[in-house]
Amino acid sequence: MKIGYARVSTEDQHLDLQLSALTAAGCEKIYQEKISGAKTDRPELARLLEHIRQGDEVIVWKLDRLGRSLPHLVELVTRFADRGVAFTSLQEKIDTSSPSGKLIFHIFCSLAEFERELIRERTNAGIKAAREQGRVGGRPKGLSPAAEKTAKTAEALYRANHHIQEIARQLGKSKVTIYKYLRSRGIEFQEQ
Repeated sequence: MKIGYARVSTEDQHLDLQLSALTAAGCEKIYQEKISGAKTDRPELARLLEHIRQGDEVIVWKLDRLGRSLPHLVELVTRFADRGVAFTSLQEKIDTSSPSGKLIFHIFCSLAEFERELIRERTNAGIKAAREQGRVGGRPKGLSPAAEKTAKTAEALYRANHHIQEIARQLGKSKVTIYKYLRSRGIEFQEQ
């Protein structure tokens, strides 16, 4: 079965061009949605993934209608292949049921892997350069100035025999946060 997937990013855009092309390509069922490609939760794409069976062919008008990034596109088409489902992109003339289509798609896969490796390499180089300059990553140790002020208030209330729950309510913090603040002030205490 030929199954189409059409997507536009906003309600103002129209699916007409994609729907016409997918119908002309012989799609018997077309999943369509108006949602940003950056969204990870795309209900119609999820339904398509549940519906496809071995021997089916998923067809899109253009590659960017399916995947939100090259790695995401590679992941989806790999899932199709693992389930015995062919993939076709009409504009790019990619058809993974043919040897040349598979070759082109594998080139895309290689480019996606190359992109990930470059990002990893640049990230590691940046971390190394920062360490060589004496900087370390991560969250700064201790409390922020605002949290330190709140911790002092929590300490004063605690020393005035207020219960942790009452202190938390007054300061608009959780009990866990109040315990953390009190520990940061060097207070040894028992839960109340």
